[in-house]
Amino acid sequence: MNLPPQPRKPYVADPSRYEKNMPYRRCGKWGLPLSALSLGFWWNFGDDETYSSCHRRVTTAFDNGITVFDLANNYGPPFGAAEEMMGRIMAQSLHTHRHEMVITTKAGHDMWEGPYGDGSSRKMLMTSINESLSRMGIDYVDIFYSHRYDGVTPVEETMQALVDIVRSGKALYVGLSKYPADKLVEALAYLRDAHTPCIVYQDKSNMLVDNLTSAHREALEKYGVGYTAFSPLQQGLLTDKYLNGIPESSRAANDKHLHRSDITPELVAKLSRLNDIAAERNQTLAQMAVAWLLRDPSVTSVIIGPRTMSQLMSLLPAIENTNFNDTEESLITSILNA
Repeated sequence: MNLPPQPRKPYVADPSRYEKNMPYRRCGKWGLPLSALSLGFWWNFGDDETYSSCHRRVTTAFDNGITVFDLANNYGPPFGAAEEMMGRIMAQSLHTHRHEMVITTKAGHDMWEGPYGDGSSRKMLMTSINESLSRMGIDYVDIFYSHRYDGVTPVEETMQALVDIVRSGKALYVGLSKYPADKLVEALAYLRDAHTPCIVYQDKSNMLVDNLTSAHREALEKYGVGYTAFSPLQQGLLTDKYLNGIPESSRAANDKHLHRSDITPELVAKLSRLNDIAAERNQTLAQMAVAWLLRDPSVTSVIIGPRTMSQLMSLLPAIENTNFNDTEESLITSILNA
């Protein structure tokens, strides 16, 4: 990647950023609060994006009270590019605000070639944290996640690697993501006994798909762990984008994480009914989808992944109304369960 161009004007953080009504919620019983909205980098801050676009979205999020920036070693495209982009934005503009930010990253999915570039082994995690810190140009991350249980590596091996990463000062806290409930319980117990507790768990949750089972909830409550939800809009389905057909520029039209076959008449009818409820609440469907997650007190933060400034600005108002009356709750639940 070429070095990014200099912004026309030096970035100066909005002095009223903590007056934007952004709620901050503690991770379960632990002391670290997260902004109710987190900015997720996933596949929207890579080499196919301009530096100026990424810089503007990151700094605008920060100016609006978002303090959590969610990355992973293989976010891009290509793998590693999102962390490199974050590193450039940090060096250019946000380095003086590092103590106000919660920067998270993860390892556990495919990252480099060969037998050691995938999975949850100690070698994979230890190598990944060093490379992630190098790409971002920072000394530590606030939360380092095991990105998944790989089905092969013993939980104790992965957890001890996380413990050692925290004890080395390369991460302040441990997080876990996408673990089966039984392995999550095993992992939480190991980390508790190692006096390096997991403070937050991450998985996919939205109105259409929720991977947070009752068994997961029970484990998180028992160990006092917070929860961050990703994919709140289910790849754009929970917006008004598909209510009147499939736009040619959409993910479904381009087979990018969605397919045309996913947009069924039954789904469109369901989305249309939800959209009507959102309108009655003076929200867009996307705002209501985010608010629906935030209504749950066990949810610490919802990770949004805007590809454009307009998407970012349209989602920020979701925090303004996260209360649902009994009628709304009942009607939405019946639509989702139909």
